[in-house]
Amino acid sequence: MADVLTTGANEIAGHEYLAFTLGSEEYGIDILKVQEIRGYETVTRIANAPAFIKGVINLRGIIIPVVDMRIKFNLGEPVYDQFTVVIILNIGGRIVGMVVDSVSDVTTLTPEQVKPAPEMGTAFSSDYMIGLGTIDERMLILVNIDKLMSSAEMGLMEQIAA
Repeated sequence: MADVLTTGANEIAGHEYLAFTLGSEEYGIDILKVQEIRGYETVTRIANAPAFIKGVINLRGIIIPVVDMRIKFNLGEPVYDQFTVVIILNIGGRIVGMVVDSVSDVTTLTPEQVKPAPEMGTAFSSDYMIGLGTIDERMLILVNIDKLMSSAEMGLMEQIAA
């Protein structure tokens, strides 16, 4: 399972990615990590939780934390409308919700379409970027969602386990 975090760009190409938007950027995550996609619903706030953790929702009897990625990456004030969705992720057997502006499609990328991520000061650390997926004129920022959601700064895995 530790290999998942160190997967190189060539090994992950040829996989399917769920494309979603945050602000004006388009991102992609491994479709195999996605359990389901739901419309945004009101969450129950948890006292003293970081601002990016919107709260929790009850998903068929399982209480799961919901992270707002716009708040997490300082991408402006989130607006919740009919396009806002919660992507339910299964990360190492733990269920986590991720609020995004919208989802667009599922795309298969070949090794030639995945370019290494440039080193630069982006909204989130390049540690969490697998690379850039290019599809014609589109560019997807490919996110290692396992590494991001299990990072110490998110603090989710300890919270869920507790």
